[in-house]
Amino acid sequence: MRARLTPLCSLIVLAVAGSLPVHAATLIDNANGYTLNTKGDLVQFTALAFDDAGRIIAVGASADVAAKAPQAKRIDMGGRTLLPGLIDAHGHVFGLGQQLTQLDLFNSTSLAGALKSIGEYAGANPGHPWLRGRGWNQENWKLGRFPTAAELDAVVSDRPVWLERVDGHAGWANSRALALAGITKATPDPVGGKIVRDANGEATGVLVDTAQDLLTKVLPPQTEAESRTMLDRALSELARVGLTSVHDAGVDVTQDRLYRAYADAGKLTTRVYGMIGGAGADFDVLAKNGPLNDYGNGMYALRAVKLYSDGALGSRGAALIKPYSDDAHSHGLLFFKSGQMDTMMTKAMRRGYQVNVHAIGDAGNKQILDIYQKEVSATKSSAQRHRIEHAQVVQPGDIPRFKSIGIIPSMQPTHATSDKNMAETRVGPERIKGAYAWRTFLHQGSRIACGSDFPVEAPNPFFGLHAAVTRQDAQGQPVAGWYPNQAMSLKEAFRCFTLDAAYAGHREDSLGSLETGKQADFIIIDQDLFKMPTYDIHKTGVLETWVAGKQVFKK
Repeated sequence: MRARLTPLCSLIVLAVAGSLPVHAATLIDNANGYTLNTKGDLVQFTALAFDDAGRIIAVGASADVAAKAPQAKRIDMGGRTLLPGLIDAHGHVFGLGQQLTQLDLFNSTSLAGALKSIGEYAGANPGHPWLRGRGWNQENWKLGRFPTAAELDAVVSDRPVWLERVDGHAGWANSRALALAGITKATPDPVGGKIVRDANGEATGVLVDTAQDLLTKVLPPQTEAESRTMLDRALSELARVGLTSVHDAGVDVTQDRLYRAYADAGKLTTRVYGMIGGAGADFDVLAKNGPLNDYGNGMYALRAVKLYSDGALGSRGAALIKPYSDDAHSHGLLFFKSGQMDTMMTKAMRRGYQVNVHAIGDAGNKQILDIYQKEVSATKSSAQRHRIEHAQVVQPGDIPRFKSIGIIPSMQPTHATSDKNMAETRVGPERIKGAYAWRTFLHQGSRIACGSDFPVEAPNPFFGLHAAVTRQDAQGQPVAGWYPNQAMSLKEAFRCFTLDAAYAGHREDSLGSLETGKQADFIIIDQDLFKMPTYDIHKTGVLETWVAGKQVFKK
C-alpha cells in the first residue's frame, strides 16, 4: 500500500525564531523521511535539524534545512527511512520489566510445555523463595479449562509459585502459595473477583481479577534494587523497538519516585505519561499538589488516573450485558457498583486529572459511558480528554456516545489478532460487530490512541501497525483478515501511534510529528514503511532511536 504524499514543496521550513540562520547542534541529512503535519497530511523530507535542547528548527529539503543550520554537525543517513518516534498510549512499564526478569510463559503452546519450562526455571533458580512469572494462556493450550494447582505441584512443590495470565486478569498458584494466602473452601469470592473451584467447592489454583489480591498481599515486597532493574530492562526494550513515548497505565508512589529520580539523572530514555493507579491511597499521596504536567524537560508527566470497570475476555472477567455465548451462567464481573465508580471518577475529575478507565465488555463500557455522560459536564472537565482504555466490546449503539461525550477510545490493535481465536466464541456473532471496531470509531470522527497493553502484548509498535492495517496475525492468518471491514489504512494506523496518541497525552504540540518547534524524537528503520507490502510491516526493524535529539538506541 502506498500512501498519497503531498508535494515536498508544501512542507514549510521555518526557524524557531527570527529570520537569521540558527546554529543547530545536529543536521540529519540524506534521509528518506516521513511525517504527518498538523493537518494530518503525510509529507516527505530529506533533512532534519535540531538544536542542543533537542528542539526541531527545520525540516524539509536538504538545501533549505542546511541554510537554516549552517554550522550544524551533519549526519548522513544514507537514504534510510526516518519516522517520528512512535508512541504507545497504553502499556505497563514495570510489568514489562518484570516479564523481562522473571519466568516468561508467553510463547508456551501447551500445558505440558509450560510445566516443563516452570520446572526448568525452578531448577535454575534454587535460591528464589517464590517462583514468579507471566504469560500463560489456556486458550492457546486448547484445554477447555483453567490449569490447576495440582498440575503445578507436580513440578514445584517445595516453594510457592504465582504465575499471572497473559492479560494480568488471572493468576495460577500452586498449593503452597494458596496455603500461604490462607485460601480455603471457606474463603468467599471478593467483590469483582472469583476463586475458581472444583465440584466440591475447593479452590483449584486460579484466581480471577480482584481475587488475585488474596494472594498478592502475601508476596514478598519488591526491593528498590529489583524495581530499578525492572525499569532499566523495560527502558532498554522500549528504545530497541522504537518507542520514544509511552503512557504507563497504573503508577504507584514507588514508581513515581523512581521516574522522577531517573528523569533527574538523565536516565529516562523514553518519555513517560503516567496514570496514577486508582483513586485511593496512592492517589491521595500523589495528587497532593495536583497534576504533574511536565517534569524533567518533558520526560515525565503524571496527570491522569487509571481505573478499572471490569476484567478481561480471555478469563471471562469482562462484564457483559447478556451472558457469555460459551458460558450461559456467567456475565463476567463489574468491579464496582456504578455509584462507587462514579465517586472515584469524579474525585479525580474535580482534582484536574484525566480519567482513563479500563473497560472490555459491553456492560463495562456502558457503565463508564453512563458516568461520563453525567459527570463530564457537571465537573466541567471536558478539556481533560477523558478516555476509555480498550473499548473492546461495545454495543453498536454506544459507540456514537464516545464522540458525543468527547471520550477518547484508547485501543490496542494486536488485541484483535491475539483474541480472534476466542473472541467470537465468547460473545457470539452479533456482539462481535461492536468489538475491535476501529473503522466504526474512525468513521464517526473519533481519534483513536493506539497502544499494545505491553506486556500483555509485545511492545513492538510495528506489530500493532501490522495488525491495524491487515487484521492478520504474524503468520498472515486469516488470509483475508479477521473482520477486515474494521481495518485501518496505513496512514490512519500511523496517525494513531503518533499524533493521536500524543493528543491523548496532551502532547500534540510537542510530540507525534516532526515539525518546527517540536521535539526531535525520531527513529531510523530498515525498510520503507510506506512502500513495503503491508503483510510484512511486522518484520520492520529499528536501527536507531533518538529522544530529544539524543541517540538512545543503535542496533
